[in-house]
Amino acid sequence: MKPITYKGYQAAVEYQDGTLFIRILHIDDLLLAECEDSRLVEATARALIDDYIQTCIDEGRDPERPFKGSLNIRMDPALHRRAAMAAADEDKSLNAWICEAIAEKVD
Repeated sequence: MKPITYKGYQAAVEYQDGTLFIRILHIDDLLLAECEDSRLVEATARALIDDYIQTCIDEGRDPERPFKGSLNIRMDPALHRRAAMAAADEDKSLNAWICEAIAEKVD
């Protein structure tokens, strides 16, 4: 089953022993729910996420967010320079060049 996306969160659904289990992905907090009816999976996932956000607000803490799409990295200045020069050689921004390099590495 395709992950359910809601409010920037992703939920995975797994079937085990006649029960559907919903788990929120990409955060350290453990968010799980059970569901008996496949027609209720999306509503259950949304309720789980809404409840998590409200619980965090009630506890005075920020809900953990999966990914922001921005990444602050630190590197040796010489490596930074070499990367910037390589990006310029390819007529790319350093950001685009780094994204491409990461995509190559994870593939």
